[in-house]
Amino acid sequence: MSMYNQTILLPNKTAVQPDVHEMMGRKTNLDFQQYSFINQMCYEKALHWYAKYFPYLVLIHTLIFMVCSNFWFKFPGSSSKIEHFISILGKCFDSPWTTRALSEVSGENPEEKDNKNNSASRAILNVSVEGNLDNLEKTQSLKSIPEKIVVDKPTASALDKKEGEQAKALFEKVKKFRLHVEEGDILYVMYVRQTVLKVFKFLLIIAYNSALVSKVQFTVKCSVDIQDMTGYKHFSCNHTMAHLFSKLSYCYLCFVAVYGFTCLYTSYWLFYRSLKEYSFEYVRQETGIDDIPDVKNDFAFMLHMIDQYDPLYSKRFAVFLSEVSENKLKQLNLNHEWTPEKLRQRLLTNHNNRLELQLFMLSGLPDTIFEVTELQSLKLEIINNVSIPASIAQLENLQELSLYQCCLKIHTTATSFLKENLKVLRVKFDDSRELPHWLYHLRNLEELYLIGSLSPDASKNVVLESLRELKNLKTLSLKSNFTKIPQSIVDVSSHLQRLYVYNDGSKLVMLNNLKKMVNLTELELVHCDLERIPHAVFSLTNLQELDLKENNLRSIEEIVSCQHLHKLTCLKLWHNSICYIPEHIKKLSSLERLYFSHNKIEILPSHLFLCNKLRYLDLSNNDIRFIPPEIGVLQSLQYFSVTCNKIDNLPDELFFCKKLKTLKLGKNTLSLLSPKISYLVLLTHLELKGNHFELLPPELRFCRALKRGGLVVEDVLFETLPSDIRDKMKAE
Repeated sequence: MSMYNQTILLPNKTAVQPDVHEMMGRKTNLDFQQYSFINQMCYEKALHWYAKYFPYLVLIHTLIFMVCSNFWFKFPGSSSKIEHFISILGKCFDSPWTTRALSEVSGENPEEKDNKNNSASRAILNVSVEGNLDNLEKTQSLKSIPEKIVVDKPTASALDKKEGEQAKALFEKVKKFRLHVEEGDILYVMYVRQTVLKVFKFLLIIAYNSALVSKVQFTVKCSVDIQDMTGYKHFSCNHTMAHLFSKLSYCYLCFVAVYGFTCLYTSYWLFYRSLKEYSFEYVRQETGIDDIPDVKNDFAFMLHMIDQYDPLYSKRFAVFLSEVSENKLKQLNLNHEWTPEKLRQRLLTNHNNRLELQLFMLSGLPDTIFEVTELQSLKLEIINNVSIPASIAQLENLQELSLYQCCLKIHTTATSFLKENLKVLRVKFDDSRELPHWLYHLRNLEELYLIGSLSPDASKNVVLESLRELKNLKTLSLKSNFTKIPQSIVDVSSHLQRLYVYNDGSKLVMLNNLKKMVNLTELELVHCDLERIPHAVFSLTNLQELDLKENNLRSIEEIVSCQHLHKLTCLKLWHNSICYIPEHIKKLSSLERLYFSHNKIEILPSHLFLCNKLRYLDLSNNDIRFIPPEIGVLQSLQYFSVTCNKIDNLPDELFFCKKLKTLKLGKNTLSLLSPKISYLVLLTHLELKGNHFELLPPELRFCRALKRGGLVVEDVLFETLPSDIRDKMKAE
């Protein structure tokens, strides 16, 4: 700005001198320093602040707009989400699995998408998100995405192992990202606030600029009190940049107006639509993937934003939100990992002499398993999302199926196959709702094993009410928490031969309905808190084996009633609190195996050994001090165990049981082993460890079937045998 001031005074003429020309007027002596002083005073006092600071205002407004537009790209809480979202979105868009999944359900040609330049699409995505967030334009909705639909069945190429693993990792990333981003709405709130701030700023700029742009003038009137120095008080100054600033102000208003209208549209877009919720309804309808979840908060907001660029990104991203799509990918990876050859290597023969395949903690059931046609038994443990398709019919030899804590889905055709072929079914469950409903229709099922918690009140238990349909069922095992035998079990009693009930310690009462199971040959009532042998048992005339393990039996006087069970050959009363054995046990003449281990028995009655058909007698873990000589009567005895008792002497009659193959005498107080041990020529297992023996009798040489592996004794004691006997025992 420069100020020039000049005043000229013309006095009256007194004389004319033609040769001399004199300049007339008032001499001011105003030099350059005075001009600078006046200019500065006019700039400070007279010039309007708007004309003075206009360039700085423009700069400040621009910086504010820049901060509002870019702050959320720099703030860690929001920028990290945006960058991660862009990264995941680009990978999901370019993933071969996305193309395969969409082509399978919608007939989309995968080659059309694969021919796109992947790097270019990612670059466009980044530019669009960062550069166009403040320049949103109304675009077509997801319904109007142009996609080429072909009539022929798409030929989606199979994913290799590496691509499958990458897609699997993408699913995990999307899950975690959704979990974290859906929890808050920091992006949405920040974007709304910055948009509101920009609208307010726009209105403020338009208002005060429109009012003050006229204050930018070329000529400025200025009064400076320096009359004594210059002879003048009022000055007329000129603002040399006024014309330029005036034009720039109008241009600035035009640009701000354009930007402001964009901000107003953005505000309308923000508040007119619900941007904190995003629905994939149309994608579900178009692709047929019904389980794509709707999202909310910041996740929904970012999807709305990306729709402003290209809704196709959201559609392809939706594939990675679907559990169905994820399960298909897992299935594909499973098939790559578990080839038929690998499955055949895991085949083993189980206790039922069937070829069994056991799979543990997999993400699903490999389809390749149905190519192992020689499979007879399938055991699945802790496998989620087990889906049995119709192709199970290829396993023509399958007879046994075990499901331990597996969530199962089965095809209708597969159900029909299992109805006709399945003989043995084992199910372990945490909730009764996990029981497969189709098990009640397995008309050829012979063995059923159920393990899990059911309703303690059998009268209210409707889970087992359909067992009566299993007409061929012969074996039923229930490991649960019953208080009484369910009526549905009684309904199948006409053909049931083996019943195993394993309670969790709950008291089992009201056992009278056992009387109806007249065809039972084996009965196990384990851990049922029984205090007496149930009287209903004595009516089961076909019973061959009775197991009352882990109950609360103290007295077994009623055992005399077992004499009516003429076919009873095995009686297991182990793991109870029995103190003595009644003498009338001698009436159980048909017994061949007797289990009394883990009780509190102190005295063995001689009448026990009148059960002369005994082949197996287990008296271990009691308080027995003496073995009666009558044991010699048991000429059929092959197994005898008195381990963990207080016996200090053995009767010679014990060695007259010449058919003994297993003799367990460990953990007693024995100090001498009779040379008559030589009578036991069939002995293959002799346990002596935990006694007070000082040496072993050399007569052990006559026990020709006894080897070092079958002789359980301290190494020091074994060395007391002659070297030739030791060498002979060590020889295979």
